[in-house]
Amino acid sequence: MNQTPRLLLSTAPFYRYPLREAFRHAREAGFEAVEVMVTSDPATQDARSLSELADEFGLRIGALHAPFLLLFRRVWGADPVGKIYRATQVAESADIPLVVVHPPFKWQVRFRQWVDASLAEYSARAGITIGVENMFPLKLRGDRGLRFHASQDFEDLDRYPQLVLDTSHLAVAGFDIVDAYRRYRTKVVHFHVSNNAGRGWDSHLPVDEGILPLADLLDEVATDAFGGTMALELDLRSYLGDDEAVREVLVRNRKFCERRLTART
Repeated sequence: MNQTPRLLLSTAPFYRYPLREAFRHAREAGFEAVEVMVTSDPATQDARSLSELADEFGLRIGALHAPFLLLFRRVWGADPVGKIYRATQVAESADIPLVVVHPPFKWQVRFRQWVDASLAEYSARAGITIGVENMFPLKLRGDRGLRFHASQDFEDLDRYPQLVLDTSHLAVAGFDIVDAYRRYRTKVVHFHVSNNAGRGWDSHLPVDEGILPLADLLDEVATDAFGGTMALELDLRSYLGDDEAVREVLVRNRKFCERRLTART
């Protein structure tokens, strides 16, 4: 029997608001599940709060994104392995099956060694899937070539046992999103889905506003009976503050994905 991927809404665009607002928007836009981004909001960090919000709004939490963004670098301390431990503990307590983490920065040698030697074993022992999200080379302006992340070529992604493919990040790194999925289809456990403007920056556009062949990707994922999850992770800054506009764009994006994902099942 074919499986339809569970479609989630990422709470990341609502990070300036109480987590309750993200859950409300997800429910009103017809989503059945969310991916929670851990931020400085205490509700995102506490298993009990997460479970209570899920019950209140009738939503399932399908993924927990550990606080690896620079914006939340102080949440749960500076040690990336410690962040993974903490996220896994929260996920286990709140019955969340997946934790999303970022790959090591170039200078994080000890973290990279832990990922290579221990990540897969730790994930299996904890009973929580831990997926490493693909990033892209990020250079500082006038930095003489210093890059935050490794090149993020295919050879870099090969090292990770379970992957989260972010379509906008793939675009910035210069990858074809369908080719990337075909290469890693046996490793991909989760997607961050958004479009990209094709101008070299991480735009996270609504699915119908950029250059990426998202319909082709979703068709192939559906044909493969991919059993993982997909989260819409969108830049909603131009819509926030207008509930009707937020609902319209979220419903439109949800329906786009659902049509493609169910067309071949």
